[in-house]
Amino acid sequence: MKSAICVALTSVLVAGVVLRAQAQDVAEIKITADKLQFLYDVKEFTVKAGQKVKVTLVNPAESATKQPHNLLIVKPGKKDAVGLLANAGMADPAFLTTKNCIPDSEDILFHTKLVLPGAEETLEFTAPSEAGDYPYLCTYPGHWVIMNGVMHVTP
Repeated sequence: MKSAICVALTSVLVAGVVLRAQAQDVAEIKITADKLQFLYDVKEFTVKAGQKVKVTLVNPAESATKQPHNLLIVKPGKKDAVGLLANAGMADPAFLTTKNCIPDSEDILFHTKLVLPGAEETLEFTAPSEAGDYPYLCTYPGHWVIMNGVMHVTP
């Protein structure tokens, strides 16, 4: 009986240690839209290949621009291509509403919806398995040119 209890307690302790280690392996990044300009406050961050990632996009209520923003993470070298698709999206009335300014592109890996002033959204994903520099950008038309950054993925 005592040995069964010891085995059960050991299993619970080991499971707790594993869960805590896994929770510590999550990279948590908070990115806030600038209150005055179309910029993110975080221009770059680094995660490990295959790491769990939580990126929270915050659009402050006191924003002077009163613009919605989103955040898309795209394949290396594809920022401009996706940004230009976003600009072209203005021709489609649904682009700003039901499509959340998300262009149709296989180059987009992860994205939030449009986040209105005073709101935030958390994007949870597993970092790509391939090391590289993965751009992120706001695809509300025109914003992407200066509202962007880089997620560095290391081995």
